Amino acid sequence: MPKYGMVIDLSRCTGCRACMVACKVENNTPQENFWMHVFRFEDGTYPDTRVRFMPRPCMHCENPPCVDACPTGARFTREDGLVATDFETCIGSRYCQAACPYGVNYFNFDEPSGRYYLDWDNTVVPPYANPSLDVPYGEEQLKVAGGGKARGVIEKCTFCVHRVEDGRLPACAAVCPTNAIHFGDLDDPNSEVSKLLAESESFRLMHRFGTKPKVHYINGKAPRTGMVEIEQVGGY
Repeated sequence: MPKYGMVIDLSRCTGCRACMVACKVENNTPQENFWMHVFRFEDGTYPDTRVRFMPRPCMHCENPPCVDACPTGARFTREDGLVATDFETCIGSRYCQAACPYGVNYFNFDEPSGRYYLDWDNTVVPPYANPSLDVPYGEEQLKVAGGGKARGVIEKCTFCVHRVEDGRLPACAAVCPTNAIHFGDLDDPNSEVSKLLAESESFRLMHRFGTKPKVHYINGKAPRTGMVEIEQVGGY
């Protein structure tokens, strides 16, 4: 069984935010819900400054605090390492949102149909819909793909589980024009992500909390935000 994760090459990220757009389109998320976010950091003092960017999806932690906090078991870890949410079991307690140190959970306060970018009632072109998002996935056959499911539930990045099970890359990795986002099996020494980690120094966000995030950053330095801790490693 694979253990999926990401390696993000910060030296290649230009901050174009194509990954953010692709994520919203692919997963049909409502307004204000950005499962992928690209942070902008500026170093130095004018005129000697440098701008850097850091994409941040869900970390899909190996030891996810959100799973422990969920009172109904709606948030769980699949055998392939993806941290998923069963929307039909979620009661909207938002304990997972409080437990997550990365700020990747979004709560639907309103009906998703009222928070899209098109007028559902007065448009010739219907709002975007992806039939793959309504299919149950995994051994449990639970509906864990996509966003905009219902009012009162929590949603987050799924690593595009519906694409992964179809043998495709997550949308953010597929559209990245500079090949900054890499996705694959961290347990396979011959995978691209494993080779990148073996060749590079890397850091992970907040790994000191014991979350064991499966998103690694290479070829860049940790932002001075108190949100990260550098981990010099030669492999996963």
